[in-house]
Amino acid sequence: MISVIIPAWNEEQTLARTVSSVRNSRALHEIIVVDGGSADNTSAVAMSLGVQTVSSRLRQRAAQMNLGAEHSKGEILLFLHADSVLPPAALDRIEAALEKQDFVGGGFARRFDSQSLFLKCTCLLAELRNRSIGWFLGDQAIFVRQPVFTRLGGFLVIDRFEDLDFSRRARRLGRLATLHPPVLTSARRFERGGPFRRTVRDFFLTMRYLQGNPRATDVPPKCAVKEHVC
Repeated sequence: MISVIIPAWNEEQTLARTVSSVRNSRALHEIIVVDGGSADNTSAVAMSLGVQTVSSRLRQRAAQMNLGAEHSKGEILLFLHADSVLPPAALDRIEAALEKQDFVGGGFARRFDSQSLFLKCTCLLAELRNRSIGWFLGDQAIFVRQPVFTRLGGFLVIDRFEDLDFSRRARRLGRLATLHPPVLTSARRFERGGPFRRTVRDFFLTMRYLQGNPRATDVPPKCAVKEHVC
């Protein structure tokens, strides 16, 4: 079974579409929405969709994903942003990819819901990065075998780059698959300042992250992962 974990905060407008895309697969699965204290009707929408809903005391994506993993029952974990839409039969594609025992996880190629040529180019470069060094970002629907997630201690509870940090550590344990068709993710974070300016800002933040260890918050990652007691 695949446990689909969706961290959310004020996503009442996007959640139904995201959940619907998960259900467009034959693979046995469960869906867990982890709400980080939304001020809108995110939790109510999740419950109306018939998915498991968990409340997080922290509004932080890494902590929310770890909490969702703690409540999961699947042998495979898929971490999906609430504003991202999976391609048809995405869960079936994940199961097929992980039939190869040397693969420990992976993610999907990505495209944005934007006509920006610049963003389309960044997606091509991202796929080159995925295939060459195995680095995935959270909006690419990262998936991993549950025992591997536990062995890694889950996501490092930091405000940025928990996704990149996790994929880098997972890559040391085995191969990571890049799946197609791509996941469709929202380009809304590029609206302020424009795609180029935001991408340049993200690039320099990434360089700063790669130059040193990110500072964790007050919640150790293992506290939110099953099989660990803090």
